[in-house]
Amino acid sequence: MAVKTEMKVVVLGGGVIGVSTALELTKRGAAVTLVTEAALCSGASGRSLSWLNSAGERSRPYHALRMAGIDRYRTLFAQQPTLDWLRFDGGVCWFSNDAAGTQARHAYEKAHGYDSQLMTPDNVAQADATIDPDALPSQAIFNPGEGWVSLPHLSEYLVNQFRARGGEVIEHAGKASVITVNGRACGIRSELGELRADAVVVACGPWTPDVIAPLGVTIPNGSPVSMLVITEPGKHELKAVLNTPRAAIRPNPGNRYALDHDWYEADIQKLAGGDYHIDKQVVAKLAEEASQLLRGDEPLSVQSWKIGLKPIPGDGDPVLGQLQKVPGCYVAFTHSGATLALIVGELLAEEIVSGEKHPMLASFGAERFS
Repeated sequence: MAVKTEMKVVVLGGGVIGVSTALELTKRGAAVTLVTEAALCSGASGRSLSWLNSAGERSRPYHALRMAGIDRYRTLFAQQPTLDWLRFDGGVCWFSNDAAGTQARHAYEKAHGYDSQLMTPDNVAQADATIDPDALPSQAIFNPGEGWVSLPHLSEYLVNQFRARGGEVIEHAGKASVITVNGRACGIRSELGELRADAVVVACGPWTPDVIAPLGVTIPNGSPVSMLVITEPGKHELKAVLNTPRAAIRPNPGNRYALDHDWYEADIQKLAGGDYHIDKQVVAKLAEEASQLLRGDEPLSVQSWKIGLKPIPGDGDPVLGQLQKVPGCYVAFTHSGATLALIVGELLAEEIVSGEKHPMLASFGAERFS
């Protein structure tokens, strides 16, 4: 049951987690202002592979949170099954010459009920007929329950609802900091001025630790630089998400694909002013690697790419909830931001309005680093 409140909340960060949290707060009666340094979705949410999954090994609380996140997307998908930016057509992954590792991962997933099937080149077409069987090693894993989302489209969808509920959006506010009085968060200060509030949510992606540090709270930051490539439109028939040794690929709205990986991380150069550069030949090589995963002779052509930091806390697990040292200040800093966006927004909003820690977030507090 939604709790009615008259509290004022400022959400700092215009990515999908900030937007989701802001919307959920308005659903619970809060007066919410969403503030972002630049444009909405201009950070990590604008360049994410956004694979919806809980594959592989991780802690049980993290797995449970991710599965709840997928559940919320399933609900949205059931309500609007024709969306071209949210699909559930499964995921296929494989590794280089590691049949034992593949079997171990499959066994681990099966042991806790995650839908996992071993595939071979002979039957991988059952997962997705677009996959070139010659690209596979002896075994791969198909996870039928996985999917993908385009975060820019999702963010726009959520922001429209947020505004319709009376939420205010302030873009291009520049760098911002949290204001405290007697140790309690009471608003934010940006290049546009001050905003007072009863609570502040810091959801600034890879910059969250930097925003929190002046408050005397240290959150280790493991965020690497990453790149997302969007292909030119074409006859793109792949429906599943592929994660392979040299390329990851998923469908993207407009008959495009989204591509990424990490093998070229060392080729990305940071420029003065904070921008990044990569040689076009490296981008073309990623497209070539992705092309080799698919049947047919038509190579993928690059339309655009974006480079920046991928949010990952130092220990890999999410950092979510109120800072014990700074009452009234809540953080949302996590990898798998796409998978978690809807559920984290919901649970954080419930915590903020009710004042009670949600059990699913109990193990993800920043105090674990103290």
